[in-house]
Amino acid sequence: MILLKLASKSLFNRKASVLLSVLTIAISVMMLLSIERVRVDAKSSFANTISGTDLIVGARTGDIQLLLASVFRIGHMNNGVSWQSYQAISSKRGVAWSIPLSLGDAHKGFAVIGTDLSYFEHFRYAKKQPLRFAQGHAFAGVNDVVLGADVARTLGYQLGDNIVVAHGMGNTSFHQHDDNPLTIVGILAPTGTPVDKSVHVPLKAIELMHGSAQAPDSHEHDEHTTHPSEHHEHGQHHEHKHASHQDLVGTPKQISAFLLGFDSPLYSLQVRHNINQYQAEPLMAIMPTVTLSQLWEMLAIVEKILLLFSLVVVSVSLLGMLTTLLANLSQRRRELAILRSVGAKPWHIFSLMSMEAVLISVIGTALGCGLFYAAMWASQSLLQAHVGISLSITPLSGYELSLVAGIIIAGWIVGILPAARAYFYSLNDGMSIKT
Repeated sequence: MILLKLASKSLFNRKASVLLSVLTIAISVMMLLSIERVRVDAKSSFANTISGTDLIVGARTGDIQLLLASVFRIGHMNNGVSWQSYQAISSKRGVAWSIPLSLGDAHKGFAVIGTDLSYFEHFRYAKKQPLRFAQGHAFAGVNDVVLGADVARTLGYQLGDNIVVAHGMGNTSFHQHDDNPLTIVGILAPTGTPVDKSVHVPLKAIELMHGSAQAPDSHEHDEHTTHPSEHHEHGQHHEHKHASHQDLVGTPKQISAFLLGFDSPLYSLQVRHNINQYQAEPLMAIMPTVTLSQLWEMLAIVEKILLLFSLVVVSVSLLGMLTTLLANLSQRRRELAILRSVGAKPWHIFSLMSMEAVLISVIGTALGCGLFYAAMWASQSLLQAHVGISLSITPLSGYELSLVAGIIIAGWIVGILPAARAYFYSLNDGMSIKT
């Protein structure tokens, strides 16, 4: 206790240089914990880019290719799924809901998705969070369109604006569907997922743009421009929603893929097996959580780079503390010699110097943990909205606590070098005046 009290007073007397070492360690601890937490939560958020969906069904291709095309809008679907097969599979026992997806068109580089109202009702992301509307509502007419948050922000669109969809993906489109302008009726809240970069239109609008359906007359469109929530207020939600759903879907020949949710996981395994053995056409069903894990394993190099960066930051901070302690040691020769002259043993000097290094490490890590939680709290909503990482502000995990303990132990080890040098300082070396 006497050594601890003496070490505390010694650090306080050198508060300027000690504060610099404490801040360096605190910042490194904050960065280490932040990188580790972001790494873990990024992996979790990546796996939850699509959440609550049991199966993704599409034409037979590679698992990752189907996932990238249907969820991340990367790549193309070489073949589609017939509408008859979609209806037959989605009506099987145990299927709680289904979401058809029609891909292949674009608007100024943003993917256009043809779907129905079940998309806004059942699609989940992150930890089973539903889609929310920042403005407007879901499409209720064939010529309505709902934009993702990034599309609206990047292109500066507002509710009521008209847009034209083009055939073909990317910024260079092959054909503009100028004869079918769409009106923006809804803008989704940011999700940090590919939904933000998507343009959502009714399935029937895809048919109209490709000339495979008859355009509805104005009376039919006006009849169904009321949002389903308004029908619910009049006690006729189910009837109107069903009619509106039929008018928005039409009779497409095929779709690109579809999502399925089941009442029980047992049904998903059975239906998945049946789909992979489907006789009517070559189809495949993937479990998104499993395929996302496989895709993340392909990106394992990113985790290694983050870990390496963290170790470099901690090493630099500890080397900074070592430099400070060694620099102060040459100025403290007289102080150490006085301690020896009043009866301090060499091991007292060694223990004192080691304890100072440990105190600096403990104070620095404690401050770093506080900065870590402050940074997590400040960036939680920002990362969720723009990057799609759902940060969990929870107590330090066992692994994170081991990292903190490792830094404190490393700080003590670093402090051994100046403590060993002080141990061998002789009384005459400290009392003699160098000229």
